[in-house]
Amino acid sequence: MGHITRPVLVGAILEALTLISLTTFFLFYGLVPIFGGAALGLVGADEPRYAQVAREMLARNDFVTPILYGQPWLEKPALYYWRAMFAFREFGIHDWSARLPSASFAFTLVVLIYLHMRRFRPGGQLDAALITASCAGIVAFARGASTDMQLAAPFCIGMLGWYAWYETDSKFWLFDLYFFVGAATLAKGPIAPFMAIAIIFSFVALRREWSLLRRSIWIPGIVLYFAMVLPWFIAVQRRNPIFLRVFFLEHNLQRFATDLYKHEQAAWYYIPIMLLGLTPWAVIAVAALVDAVGASFAEWRARRVKIRYIGFSRAGDAFPEFLVLWALFPIVFFSFSKSKLPGYVLPSIPPLTILAGDYLNRKRQQGLQPWLLLCHSFLTGILTAVVLLLPRYLQHPGVPPPTNALVAASMTGLGAGLLILVAVTAFGLKRLRIATLVPMIMLLFYLLGVGPVFGLGPFDDSKRTAELLDHTYSARPLAGLLKPMMQPAEILAVYRVRRDVEYGLSFYRDKEVFNYEQDGTVTVPPEAHILVARELYLDDLHKLLQGRTYEPLFTYPAQALVVYSVAAKDK
Repeated sequence: MGHITRPVLVGAILEALTLISLTTFFLFYGLVPIFGGAALGLVGADEPRYAQVAREMLARNDFVTPILYGQPWLEKPALYYWRAMFAFREFGIHDWSARLPSASFAFTLVVLIYLHMRRFRPGGQLDAALITASCAGIVAFARGASTDMQLAAPFCIGMLGWYAWYETDSKFWLFDLYFFVGAATLAKGPIAPFMAIAIIFSFVALRREWSLLRRSIWIPGIVLYFAMVLPWFIAVQRRNPIFLRVFFLEHNLQRFATDLYKHEQAAWYYIPIMLLGLTPWAVIAVAALVDAVGASFAEWRARRVKIRYIGFSRAGDAFPEFLVLWALFPIVFFSFSKSKLPGYVLPSIPPLTILAGDYLNRKRQQGLQPWLLLCHSFLTGILTAVVLLLPRYLQHPGVPPPTNALVAASMTGLGAGLLILVAVTAFGLKRLRIATLVPMIMLLFYLLGVGPVFGLGPFDDSKRTAELLDHTYSARPLAGLLKPMMQPAEILAVYRVRRDVEYGLSFYRDKEVFNYEQDGTVTVPPEAHILVARELYLDDLHKLLQGRTYEPLFTYPAQALVVYSVAAKDK
């Protein structure tokens, strides 16, 4: 007995160590100080705004009303802000602490996918978990100071809990559904219970197991859900009577039905978004989805026969059918929305990565079809080559890379693809995971760590890739240049800059910048100030600052900006 259990125990320990170490690397490397530090400052308009809201709520010790620049900010519920406040209080106000809520939720999701698969679908648990941890969508959103992962992770954990209840009839798992959907509601609002109900109803309807709806309505769970959700919603409404109108009408109904926030995209927008989000596993995930759809149709036909001739409906394996419905519903639903952003379909990625892990486990004996393996290898190679050329693009946008850079990147990408082909051919499909993860690990090092280096001439290695990304997409380097030039009370103004520059500078200064353009009018502060303007609109300054002295301090070519010192207006 000891000879049997010892290898099993050692194997379980090694698998757990592999899971924890690789998941930690993919989600935390380049993010926290012990894993390379905050390689990239806050980017986009949302990250600095959400981080600033958490900072101001912490400063006011206010856990009810989200505040931005002293005014209520009622776009989203408070879960992200609470978790960021805790991170700020424990670790200080930093880029990385603002992102800890997302990274920690993603880590929890990956571990629970592993545990769920090990309990209910043993064999594919490590594949499913590591595919989730290493796909581009999870890696990217786990590093975002935003509400997207705050919704996706608990929502997905709740859906796994409901299916575990379906298989075991244990109320322990039904508790997961109510608790984690409650957390997801506190992250983004009613979309969480709406999606959960829609997916479960679709599953029940297709399987004609209508009693599941009645049995899913569990009074202790309902009490738990409302005990989690209602106190904050009631408190914020009592303190801010406009909350229901702003949050539910403008930021839910109008955001879905209109292009109020200028995020309109084509109906097919989420197809490339999902493929990019699943990279480098997109080929395997699509194959797994097609296989699961085929299995679901086959089971649906089998159930019809059994219902007709035997009189009962539960047949075969329902897990693929549940995952297919779960994956497709957010994509289809948000494709009808007038306002589309990539994070809306983040809840669709985990069911597809779970399907991919289960698919690889089932294919281990017979192997992948050669064309699938070739396509997966080709995609990994293309991704490798594109990432290697990224520094050239950042430093020389619009300029084709030189031949030697193209050749070097292509050869490295070819090597990544060949590594997968050779590993799988020589050692079987069980090596596909590690053969794919090795290039991904190296690319993450390249992006957030060592940079375009190794002394390879074809790449411009004057700066690390992370520095180039930081200078191109974050306001942090610019704020660092401005800090020694300005007094804390001095006004910093912007004109015609991107929103991410405006909100980023506000976060890094912990003070709202003055935007010349406000409410459809142009206003210039009479006091002396520093102005950040886009090069494209410098001619406008002659009119806006007529009669005032202003002189350029420096240019910021990474974002096509010019910084001016503007004298006070003569009285």
